[in-house]
Amino acid sequence: MRYAIYFTPPADDPLTVAAATWLKRDAFSGNNTELGDLEGIDEGEHHRITEDPRRYGFHATLKAPFELAKGQSEADLLAALQAFCGREFSFALPSAVVGQLGPFFAIIPGATHAPLQDFAARVVEEFEPFRAPLSDADIARRNPDRLGATQRENLLRWGYPHVFDVFRFHMTLTGPIAPERSATVADVLERRFADFIQKPLAISGLGLFVETERGAPFTIHSWHPLIGA
Repeated sequence: MRYAIYFTPPADDPLTVAAATWLKRDAFSGNNTELGDLEGIDEGEHHRITEDPRRYGFHATLKAPFELAKGQSEADLLAALQAFCGREFSFALPSAVVGQLGPFFAIIPGATHAPLQDFAARVVEEFEPFRAPLSDADIARRNPDRLGATQRENLLRWGYPHVFDVFRFHMTLTGPIAPERSATVADVLERRFADFIQKPLAISGLGLFVETERGAPFTIHSWHPLIGA
């Protein structure tokens, strides 16, 4: 069983609903949702390109999936998360956009936002005592030989390569997209998320996500508002 601490808007937020519709899965309820008209992508292609983000649920990684350290319990983790959210203030990204990280599409900040970078770093550090060390198999799955020196060091020290100076906030919408399909997918996503792009994105709370066994879909155990949300 693994846990993760992710940012996601609350269950009834319009962005959560739109993303669940796109991914065909709501991580709060675990239910499948109706996709609607894709206008440029057939159902088979959509299923393939959303397979990985659908399993994880709509989120931005802050504390990557981890098994609990010896001596820690789910109740301990939950209490710590509630306490953390009870002393952190909500804030907003000035602007969110649909963009690409390599071959993947995601909702990302229009520009690097220092308060978000700092907040993400605090999450990584705050919950490190709850994380069991990665197994050799977990490390191998991250292909450490393909990572830069800083990312390899982060993987071994913090359990995830993309933290602190190399953290890039992203709410994944697709798996890798072939270059010849990128323009079409970008157009579809910009239409589907038109109500949310080039607008502020409220960082209003954190979700405790749970994977009951390796490879199972992640579901949201609980969502915790930040101060002022």
